[in-house]
Amino acid sequence: MTAPPPGGAPRSLGASLLDAVLAETVDPAYAQAAQARASGGAAPRPRWRGRLLVALTMLIAGLLVAVTYDQAAAGAGGREKVREALIGDIDRESGTSDDLQAQLEDLSSHVTAARDEVLTHSAVGQQALDELARAEQGAAAVKVTGPGLLVTLANADPTADADPVGSTAEEDPRGRVRDGDLQLVVNALWAAGAEGISINGQRLGPLTAIRFAGEAVLVDFRPVTNPYEISAIGDPDTLASKFLGSPEVSSLAVISKTFGLRFDFARKDELTLPAASTPELRIAVPEAPAGDAPATDPTPGG
Repeated sequence: MTAPPPGGAPRSLGASLLDAVLAETVDPAYAQAAQARASGGAAPRPRWRGRLLVALTMLIAGLLVAVTYDQAAAGAGGREKVREALIGDIDRESGTSDDLQAQLEDLSSHVTAARDEVLTHSAVGQQALDELARAEQGAAAVKVTGPGLLVTLANADPTADADPVGSTAEEDPRGRVRDGDLQLVVNALWAAGAEGISINGQRLGPLTAIRFAGEAVLVDFRPVTNPYEISAIGDPDTLASKFLGSPEVSSLAVISKTFGLRFDFARKDELTLPAASTPELRIAVPEAPAGDAPATDPTPGG
């Protein structure tokens, strides 16, 4: 008996493996199903448990999405209610402050009338009264009326979506009027020759500050809201020409146009500016006559 040729066994094994692969090209499960259909039997039942599990998972996911949306909407509604309540409190307190300010102005007018009546009875008193009037005008402590210029600055119109979930578009801060914008306009009006200026009825005095605190602009530590109306008393034509000729105002006009801010002005035949709040007098010393030694400091350790 002759020996098999070298490599014969591997070729036989490879041939049998190839024959087995070609013979079993169909998956046994598919073959079983085909045989059952051919013999008239019923096909295997589908895996209904898996399908039911998928359906339950999708249902639970939908419920979670709905609950999350409702909670987010309720949270946004709650925040809006709190915000409205705070705004109401601010409005009420502002109204109380305005009433007290009106009472203060009324009492101040009575005090001023009594003072003028006393001082006008003598030459020395009249001289003191004239000096006091000039000082009050310089300190913006008296009400003034006259022609002038009305400049208006306002925020850009909001375009955010009102979706309660919170997917609203964030407002561009560059579309809001800042304290620096108001300071620029006020300084330009002073440089143009304004004799008196107010912002939304708040008179500007020598010590008045314009600051930005949170979301509010403060003028003399009192909030002013959008739109911002800056009233300046002076010759309207002179104010307009010098104000518009300022390079800073031209730059502000370009910025306002770029980001949608409102920036316009109008000449007015008559504007009325209220008196500014008078600073509280804390320390006063008599002025030393010329040639005399200066008065000593009344404060302790001075």
